[in-house]
Amino acid sequence: MTDCIIQARMGSSRLPGKVMMEIDSKHTILDFMINQLEYSKLVDRIIIATSKKAEDDIIETFCKKNTIDCFRGSENDVLDRYYQCAKKFSSKVIVRMPADKPLLDPNVVDQVISEFNNNNYDYITTFLPSTFPSGTEVEVFTFSTLKRMFECHIDNQSKEHVTFQLRKNPKEFKIGEFFAPKNKQRPNWRLTVDYLDDLNLIKKIYFKLYNPTFFAEFNLIKKPVE
Repeated sequence: MTDCIIQARMGSSRLPGKVMMEIDSKHTILDFMINQLEYSKLVDRIIIATSKKAEDDIIETFCKKNTIDCFRGSENDVLDRYYQCAKKFSSKVIVRMPADKPLLDPNVVDQVISEFNNNNYDYITTFLPSTFPSGTEVEVFTFSTLKRMFECHIDNQSKEHVTFQLRKNPKEFKIGEFFAPKNKQRPNWRLTVDYLDDLNLIKKIYFKLYNPTFFAEFNLIKKPVE
């Protein structure tokens, strides 16, 4: 079972409430992310992992409305939230995805999962270093790797950044690196949403550049969100 666990909460310090901000008149950032992930052939299940804070009730309501699995855990200890979520749902392989990537590429997600499955990796990533646009990064790891990180997370950085322990101690894990083809490397492109300017850019891409030819070339949105 390969689960994509999306970490999402309303309390973003840079852009509060961003995950439920609308890109068009009906669909939020979270809508767009789920729409993209539904094109993945290798993700078996999408799970939203949010916090127990009252302000995140809206995310649980969104999940119930859209029949998406939801887990609620620690707000600030994100590693604990991931571990408890994966444990509850008996996840074997986990795709980690923060909820600020509305233009994530499901083709890349599948390619990274395939590379992971074909090798004996504990962890594989697209950003050591990144050759993909910011906002399309992918991380994949096993539950046993997550458990190892969880059992030794003792500092705040490990609690906030799920794979910090792994990247801090690379010799203790078998790590795979996944790079974009040389003719398609775009590490300077910014397609993530951390600030209002980022959201405005995503809106411009969707409304001004959406056409089959453009998105077939760059592998972004495959169809309008329904």
